[in-house]
Parts: sequence; C-alpha cells; structure tokens
Amino acid sequence: MKITLCFASLPPEPWVEGLQKAFPQAGVFAWAPGAPLADHAIVWAPPQQFIDEQNGLKTLFNIGAGVDALLQLRLPPSLKVVRLDDAGMSVQMAEYVCHAVIRHFREFDAYDVDTQSGKWSYRKPRIRADFSVGVMGLGVLGERVAKALQVFEFPVLGYSRSPKDLPGIRSFSGAQGLADFLQSTRVLVNLMPLTSETENMLNHSTLSQLQRGGYVINVARGKHLVEEDLITLIDNGHLAGATLDVFRTEPLPADNPIWAHPKITVTPHTSARTLREESIAQIVGKIKALQRGEPINGVVDPQRGY
Repeated sequence: MKITLCFASLPPEPWVEGLQKAFPQAGVFAWAPGAPLADHAIVWAPPQQFIDEQNGLKTLFNIGAGVDALLQLRLPPSLKVVRLDDAGMSVQMAEYVCHAVIRHFREFDAYDVDTQSGKWSYRKPRIRADFSVGVMGLGVLGERVAKALQVFEFPVLGYSRSPKDLPGIRSFSGAQGLADFLQSTRVLVNLMPLTSETENMLNHSTLSQLQRGGYVINVARGKHLVEEDLITLIDNGHLAGATLDVFRTEPLPADNPIWAHPKITVTPHTSARTLREESIAQIVGKIKALQRGEPINGVVDPQRGY
C-alpha cells in the first residue's frame, strides 16, 4: 500500500511520520510531480496536476471540514472522496461561536470602547429570550454548536437541507423553511456547506429577513456571504454587526473595508483548526475499515457537494 500527501500550505513531514508509524509496511510520502502512484491520498487544496498524475487513487481524504475546493477539480468518477467527521474541530467551533454570541449579547465590544477611554459605564441587561440564535447547517459541526448554545439558555433554531430532529431545537428545512427560519432569527450562525446552491446565499434579500438588530457569524466559507450587502445592512441599522472568520479572498486584502468597520470583528480563519493527531487516527481507522471491506463515514456525494 502506498499513501501520498499533498498540502497547499502545510508541512507534510509530521503527517508522513504519523502515518508511517501506523502503517510501517506501507510507503508513505509527500507528493511532488512525477511521484509514484499511490492507493490513498491525504490532501488540502491539491492542484489539478496532482489529480491527473495520481490516477490510481482509490480514496482521497480531505483534512478540512469542507470539500468545496476539491469538487471544483476534475475528479475521476470512481474516486472516493472522504471528509473528516470531526477530528477535534467541533469543540473548537462550539467555543468560537459561543464566544462570539456571548460577546455580542453581553455588549463586551461596547464595554471595551468605554474602558479604553477611561469610562466606567453601565448597560441595561438584555433579555435572553429576545436573542434567538439560528444555526444554519446542522452537520457534525452545526449540531455541536447548537447543543453548546443551549447550555447558555438561548432559544436555538436550526436550518438544514433535509429535516432534522434535535431535542430542544426548533428546526426548519428546505427552501420552504428558509424564510421562516430567517425571520425567527436574531443571531445567525452560518455553517452550511459551500455548493453552487449555497454560494452567495447570505445576501441582501436573505439577511434583511433577519430580525432588526440581527447579528451575523460566518464560520463556513467566505463565498457564502455577499460582503457589500452585509456592510449596507449594518450601516443602515438593520443589522447590529458581524463576526467573520472566513472570506472570499484569504488572507483578507489590506484594502478590504471589512478591516476598518467598527461593527465587524475579524479573525483569520481560525474558528476550527485541523488537529493532526486526531485526524491521522481517524484516517488510519478509515483505511483499515476499507481494507476489511467495511463502509466508512464521511464519503462525499459529489451531486450534493458534501
């Protein structure tokens, strides 16, 4: 068995070492043009040349939660694309989103402004029941985020492509449920997969359906959000602000107005990072299951895009 790794911006050596320990009889190597053919590949944003040259692959493991970049490549129909189920990302995402929601709800940004100018201020406590949090996308990450928010007793709503039944969460689904979901939401958390159907879905039409004073947290993909529409809705007072972790162009260009907007918090795509040891253990387990002829979780449906 041969395993190759191809990462766009990540040193592969620690991954090669970890996989070699798990499969001492296998050939494990970082890909370079002209490398031997492999049975399995572990990738992050590989070039088309990699796919074209590695034409004997059985499985392609993606180390991130989203596979949208992979599905833009020309992939052989027989190639099995597999995403990570979790690998330590869901708890990080829950931490990030809960922090962003609570920071907005408790008005800590405003307190920061006051304390930096030496002002001892007071704000009337907000009513928690008025801050419904809508989680858009109820996959592994979205479900974990929704459950975490329940601990803080926010009303939690959920939206997904197909119906989901999660205890204590008011769920909406499909095209017919989107408007009702948005109109019931005060704080929107986007965790949808990026597909041709969901690209640009956070636009003026959809965001203006959020309750007045709404807040947007985007931790999925930058292409979900029409940035100009978000800024317009913040500036005209319909939205109170946003926390953004993902952007159309990354790193975020220095001249992008989001950097300087006083009501937008920016983080550098750090809401949930891939944890190497957990990821290697999961990939090893899946390869061994495939060798035994057993089904595995995380196989991507190219038609749906996730």
